[in-house]
Amino acid sequence: MSATIEFIFDFASPNAYLAYRGLQPILERSGVRLMINPCLLGGIFKATGNVAPGVAYAAVKGKLDYEMLEIRRFIAKHRLDKFRFNPNFPVNTLMLMRGFVAAREAGVEAAYLEMGLEGLWEEGLKLDDPEILARRLDSAGLNSASLLAAAQTDRVKLKLADNTAAAVARGVFGVPTFFVGGDMFFGKDRLGQVEEAVQAAPAQAS
Repeated sequence: MSATIEFIFDFASPNAYLAYRGLQPILERSGVRLMINPCLLGGIFKATGNVAPGVAYAAVKGKLDYEMLEIRRFIAKHRLDKFRFNPNFPVNTLMLMRGFVAAREAGVEAAYLEMGLEGLWEEGLKLDDPEILARRLDSAGLNSASLLAAAQTDRVKLKLADNTAAAVARGVFGVPTFFVGGDMFFGKDRLGQVEEAVQAAPAQAS
């Protein structure tokens, strides 16, 4: 399989958690490679004038209730019983995302990703608290001191900022966003279209 799914990702979005978990059967069926592109959702919002659904639809009667219904349907369909809406939401994920970039450089991306997903969206932790984040990193077998120090370096800060700016330049306005080749798909409810694009990719390549 020649296609790659690129995932514009920030831990801050509950839909990013749901989409990542929902992607796993697609990856297993297709054998396609997943490339997570860490970006800062707040930076995307600022650059594009976008706002969170809770703000955008606050004045629309019934809209937020329906959004929650769709989340419950998605959870049930994909059997994501561990999901818990974080009581500290919204959580500032600047340090968490810088740490993710640092974890990639250190070769511990997979463990860090699970730490963040579980900590925010299964355990309900306030991971923008440095002490809580450090404890959760250590409990995951990661070196909190090393990763958090690396997260403060100019190199890591610039990498996250550059990723975010590049995503906006490609038309990204929110998370989760996916790219298969040059085709962009936004939202967890587009996973079916993402899989169709992956299936069509070999024919396009030939």
